[in-house]
Amino acid sequence: MASGIALDFYDAELRAHNEHLRAAYEISPGDAVLDIGCGTGQTTRDAARMAAPGRVVGVDVSERMLARARQLTEAERLDNVTYELGDAQVHRFDPGRYQLAISRFGTMFFADPVAAFANIASALCPQGRLALLVWQRRERNEWALTIDAAVGGATQLPPPPRADPFSLGDTEATAAILERAGFAELRFDDVHEPVLYGHDIAAALEFVRSFQNVSAALASMSSSDAARAVERLRATLAAHASDKSGVALGSRSWLITGRRR
Repeated sequence: MASGIALDFYDAELRAHNEHLRAAYEISPGDAVLDIGCGTGQTTRDAARMAAPGRVVGVDVSERMLARARQLTEAERLDNVTYELGDAQVHRFDPGRYQLAISRFGTMFFADPVAAFANIASALCPQGRLALLVWQRRERNEWALTIDAAVGGATQLPPPPRADPFSLGDTEATAAILERAGFAELRFDDVHEPVLYGHDIAAALEFVRSFQNVSAALASMSSSDAARAVERLRATLAAHASDKSGVALGSRSWLITGRRR
């Protein structure tokens, strides 16, 4: 999905989650903020408005996403935002520069999460804050279970390395990672909001088909089996649609906050 509208679908999907993350920022004017896995920059721009005249840097591994982020930032006439292409696990951040690091579902795919979060911690000033959203375990996320059931068993295969969106869903394991990386005063708040796929069933279907596990599963099937799976997926999305919310599936995530030691 190459269009700007398609790239923006993810922001619309997570708009209910965004309110929880924004409430946790506690940004003051003049703060420097780092946004990890910023995608098309919605969270980066939100932070920039709160931090002005402070600077906000968004980092992502997708040049396509960053191109859209820069386009939207220019359209909104924000001049305190910079975007950088890079993997936060190894990216060279200015040490001790930032008061806050944020992420909206952008930290679950590190090859070495301890090293990645230690690198993020190094970018924060002493007592600098962390605020991020991650998915809870897969079995607590209706959106994943429902979509996988509709597509079929091929989506149940173990995810390839660095492709598990639920890798930080266990609170004890994630707390241990963050503590080893240099964070303390950790708090995990349960966020129970729907993911929202809009009122257009066809657009929702195309968006869900772009999910890595869904597209891989469909590609592994015969053309007839794939067609049946797509029809089941369409019917599932339609069954979860309402006039008020559009296509909405339940989700559970953790809002994690903490401080650099």
